[in-house]
Amino acid sequence: MSKRPLVLASASPRRVELLRQAGFDFEIVVPQVEEAHDVSLTPEQLTIENARRKALAGSRAKPGALVIGADTLVYVDGDPLAKPADMDEALHMVRRLSGRAHEVCTGVVFACDGNVERELHVITHVTFKPLSEAIIRDYHSQVNPLDKAGAYGIQACTNMILDRMEGSFTNVVGLPVEEVTEALRLLQG
Repeated sequence: MSKRPLVLASASPRRVELLRQAGFDFEIVVPQVEEAHDVSLTPEQLTIENARRKALAGSRAKPGALVIGADTLVYVDGDPLAKPADMDEALHMVRRLSGRAHEVCTGVVFACDGNVERELHVITHVTFKPLSEAIIRDYHSQVNPLDKAGAYGIQACTNMILDRMEGSFTNVVGLPVEEVTEALRLLQG
């Protein structure tokens, strides 16, 4: 049995880069889906729901392919922080994370022909250094916060913001590569 074509249902350049670095050959499809924003859901439930929507829409667009959908959110005090709408919201988000612990949850769903084949989620615990207003603004001058959950990208200028981390670094970037690789090994044979 030959392996099914692999499709990443994401516009995230970080997910594309992570999956390529892991050695996978895949196509990119960006499905237009309405993401859920239900704060009553747990981090795991909300990220899985959004990943499911992306994976299923991608699998309908690419019959016969194994489609990966993913969604990453930053949680502080139980509140999800998605991508900021503007720089003011980005500044507010990072001020809120300054000197504090938070969680980054990524949900990943694998689908084929409109059926979910596997779901997983990964949570990483991140603690920021205490950040002055000047450091936050300097950080945002070097790292575009507008396309990143929580208004930061852990892979860039890490030493400016990170105090400590427990768990998967690639999860915080946007795709838990170790877990995705294992799931693809099982699903693709």
